[in-house]
Amino acid sequence: MLLFIADILHWLENTSWAIGIRQSLWLYPVLEIVHLTGIVILVGAAFMFDLRLLGFSNNLSVYGLARHLLPWSQRGLLLIIPSGILLFITNSQTLGTDPTFWLKMILLILAAINVLVFHKWIFKHQINSKAQGKIILSSKISALISIMVWVAIIACGRLLAY
Repeated sequence: MLLFIADILHWLENTSWAIGIRQSLWLYPVLEIVHLTGIVILVGAAFMFDLRLLGFSNNLSVYGLARHLLPWSQRGLLLIIPSGILLFITNSQTLGTDPTFWLKMILLILAAINVLVFHKWIFKHQINSKAQGKIILSSKISALISIMVWVAIIACGRLLAY
């Protein structure tokens, strides 16, 4: 099984796309800029929403803020996913065996699960809460998890560069 994965990583790194990106003077840096811009958009919007859930800016409606900010997080993903895949293939053999890379992937899955649970159950309960304006505990816990996980994901991403 490990040999099969090693073969896939080797093949990815030697695709014409990966070679083209590595050999281009400007393509890899542009992909990094696109990736980082997507992270700023996604995480910035998520952090602002998470801070509202933690009690900051109480004058703003949680529902209104969600409708405004969360689509920006989704747009950030449209930049992050393709650029991240292209950045990965340029160095897939090294990244595919790096524990920091796999920690980042696990944290991304945890972030996705947190978002899914929040939007499927917690946020619906928050909106239907009888105490309008009061943030329920499960929303605060989800916000804390979100902030901690995104900080850890960003830290892993930076550590991979060194």
